[in-house]
Amino acid sequence: LKIVLNMISIGTLVVFYIVANAIIYRRYVKIGVTNSFTTVVFLLLFSVSATAFALFWQLQKDGWWGLVVFGSISVALTAGFQMRAPIAHHPKDWGVPLMPWFPAASVFLNVFLLSSLDKKSYERFGLWSLISIIFYVFYGVHSSHDIEARTKQGEGETV
Repeated sequence: LKIVLNMISIGTLVVFYIVANAIIYRRYVKIGVTNSFTTVVFLLLFSVSATAFALFWQLQKDGWWGLVVFGSISVALTAGFQMRAPIAHHPKDWGVPLMPWFPAASVFLNVFLLSSLDKKSYERFGLWSLISIIFYVFYGVHSSHDIEARTKQGEGETV
């Protein structure tokens, strides 16, 4: 049961991490209008800072200076990004408030929680991800192209 729970946890946390990064990217980057370099650099540096914080927490039990340093770097990166990067996409009805603070906090917490999982969980996750990718490449891609071709043939006959 513990193995299954760890697999569910790692899968969920990885998906939440990806979604939080995608929210920031989507809000600050508009293809053909804005340059994505600043946003990508922020996301990479922020993820590295969150990972350093989490690793320091796991490896250095008696010191606190690394937590203050990497936590402060994460806050400074987020504040600097908010001041420097203009929002490129304004949602019509509702959007995540306090951009980029809530998604950045989500990234930070997901990385922190991911650091609490054991090595075997990462190995299992990597293996299952590899199996899923291989299955998708050899079966899913071809099946979706076959269905798309059949749909186009069917549309051509009725038009």
